[in-house]
Amino acid sequence: MLDKIVEKSPAKINLFLKIINRREDGFHNIRTGVTFIDLYDEVVVKPHNKFEIQYIGPFAPIKKTFDDCIIKKLFTYLNIDAPKLLFTVSKNFPYQAGLGSASSNAATVIKILENLELIEKKNIFEYVNLGADIPIFLNQKDALMRGKGELISNILYPKYYFLIIQPPFKCSTKTMYDSFQQSDFDFNVDLDLEEINDQDSGNDFEKLLNNIEPQFSHIMNYLNNIDQVIFSRLTGSGSCIFSAFQKKSEAEKAQIQFNKDFPNLWSHLAENNLTNLF
Repeated sequence: MLDKIVEKSPAKINLFLKIINRREDGFHNIRTGVTFIDLYDEVVVKPHNKFEIQYIGPFAPIKKTFDDCIIKKLFTYLNIDAPKLLFTVSKNFPYQAGLGSASSNAATVIKILENLELIEKKNIFEYVNLGADIPIFLNQKDALMRGKGELISNILYPKYYFLIIQPPFKCSTKTMYDSFQQSDFDFNVDLDLEEINDQDSGNDFEKLLNNIEPQFSHIMNYLNNIDQVIFSRLTGSGSCIFSAFQKKSEAEKAQIQFNKDFPNLWSHLAENNLTNLF
């Protein structure tokens, strides 16, 4: 291999997310619109005297490693020995935030390993049990994702400029999904089709956060009252929230005001529908 390989690991936004029901395998059937944005982690791979992973950057964990590291789990999942490579992951956007951090990193590593011919290229859906979002990141296209992540229909969503903010709390994906009760499932399964329909709006996890995180409701109300906002929504299972705008200047103005009113919270401007995301 070369001295090093550098690849982008993009974030995603869930434009809507509906929880349909709980599956017998413990996963949930969902319906969600995923669009990719110009916000990236970065994965650098170098030859090394052993297999090692280190996390750096503004959103790296304090210990520079994750106890439940998905890259380590990848090699166990594939039932192969980890190669003598150093994986350095620059964490440039929040994790446990609904932006796809771990799944994006895993998909990027999979592509690197395939290009190095260290693993055989598989059907992208063979990775769904490692991480439900991994197939969508390997697909590399905006899409409607259904089932537990194994049903993907490519769809071009409107162009948006996003103000993304991180509230002062995190959300564990497992905890959020486990919080759903049978009575919470109210999606009309007859409308779980391959095309977008009128029920494709909102995010069902917002119901949970409205009950357990008072700051969530406060921030959502603030964002929904910004001038020229089209809609504001939780992405994924949280905790990040985004507001969508038609014009970049509107998003920039919103960020300036938000940073004045919430100076201690992280915010970022991003856009979708770019040709050079990967």
